[in-house]
Amino acid sequence: MFSVLDMFSVGVGPSSSHTVGPMLAAQRFSKALADGHLLARVTRVHVTLYGSLALTGLGHGTDRAAVVGLENNEPKTVDTDYLARIHEICDERGTLNLNGEHEIAFEYGRDIEFDHWRRFAAHPNGMRFTAYGEHGEQLLEQVWYSIGGGFIQRGLATDPLVPIHAEVPPAVQRDSEEQMSEQTALSVEGDSMAGLPYPFSTASELIDIYVRTGLGIDEVVWANETAIRPAEQIDRHIETVFRTMRDCIHEGCTSRQAVLPGGLNVPRRAPAMYDRLAGSGDLLNQPAADSVRELESSNEAWVDLFALAVNEQNAAGGRIVTAPTNGSAGVIPAVLMYYWHFIANANMAGVKKFLLTASAIGYLIKRNASISGAEVGCQGEVGSACSMAAAGLCAVVGGNPRQVENAAEIGMEHHLGLTCDPIAGLVQIPCIERNAIAANTAISAVRMAMLGDGTHIVTLDQVIKTMKDTGEDMMAKYKETATGGLALNVVEC
Repeated sequence: MFSVLDMFSVGVGPSSSHTVGPMLAAQRFSKALADGHLLARVTRVHVTLYGSLALTGLGHGTDRAAVVGLENNEPKTVDTDYLARIHEICDERGTLNLNGEHEIAFEYGRDIEFDHWRRFAAHPNGMRFTAYGEHGEQLLEQVWYSIGGGFIQRGLATDPLVPIHAEVPPAVQRDSEEQMSEQTALSVEGDSMAGLPYPFSTASELIDIYVRTGLGIDEVVWANETAIRPAEQIDRHIETVFRTMRDCIHEGCTSRQAVLPGGLNVPRRAPAMYDRLAGSGDLLNQPAADSVRELESSNEAWVDLFALAVNEQNAAGGRIVTAPTNGSAGVIPAVLMYYWHFIANANMAGVKKFLLTASAIGYLIKRNASISGAEVGCQGEVGSACSMAAAGLCAVVGGNPRQVENAAEIGMEHHLGLTCDPIAGLVQIPCIERNAIAANTAISAVRMAMLGDGTHIVTLDQVIKTMKDTGEDMMAKYKETATGGLALNVVEC
């Protein structure tokens, strides 16, 4: 069952696919060793990263995420300073505390392998974990895929590998996907709505529910959620997500770190920008909007600031909300803070409506296309976030489900074909600015949708399918490999 608890998760930067997913997969592997009573026999663990995880893994901190995951840390609670220093810590002590309870010898250069030449046919974000015993015997081997947004799926050790930039033959891809689907015990959660009050798998089905029942999109999601978990649990999670988003913006605006880590020497801009804007009224230290402001007043500078602050925190490995990915984590918080500070009578009920509505759109995109930059390019990350943010904002300013669907469609349509070409494999250029642009695009999409009655030619379902098709046609070098586009042409870097 899809859940808002899954679409918005508290994690750590800089990447949901490259940091959060591998950390969770490594944690699952170490737990499997413990559950199988193999832990005490392990003397060595080897991690191999393939495809995009290998090509941009160093810049995204994939190796560090895998190591702290093997030590039984998880994204929502891991000490971010420890995560940032784990490479040098391991070098100093020469060991790894497997599953947090069994110390083994560990050499970074030997036990973390970046396979730059191959990828799994099933998904470009693949990884292999292998545990060995005292005499070199293999005790356990697992293959995992990080499929976007921090979601992971179990593969098979026998899944086929192909050259990194090769087009995967349909038959090979189909066989691999069928093997992945066999892994039911530890497969990704979130694609079944069987038995729920209002199951839906397309935007048109959501609209049909609205026509039949009069329920808004947020009400449909709420009814489904409360059918499987207590309302109090959902409310607590939404409050945690909102608080984490606000804290992330505040920390990004007040950070004393001058330059982002990674070697590009990208300066943080949010603190200086915040100082300038706060001179005319410090929004961060004010409650929700207490005076009437019109949607037409865009307040673009503040929206830019909110997005930049989040994405600079993400790039620095800070605590963020995956929404729906880390690389696109600034769009939804920026638009949500726009609602909170610039729309009259903003309140927590509106925040809940915003996030529930946005999560429905995120589910449709994830289910019917992808939110993984390594699979479909940045259209699947920032484009998805823009679409989700537009839907959420449209709902809280009074849009009906047809207008919400229209706003979401506009947000995605104008990100079609967007490539993922991070310079030096870091989630910095062009990622940080791209989130700010997308946040303002989402607001513009809502403005256009609210000026109409929801009638439009291109449907959200059609644009989601187009995004998927475009991603499949996109050359691999433009899908989070740092081997094309800006990553190749900005030679100074």
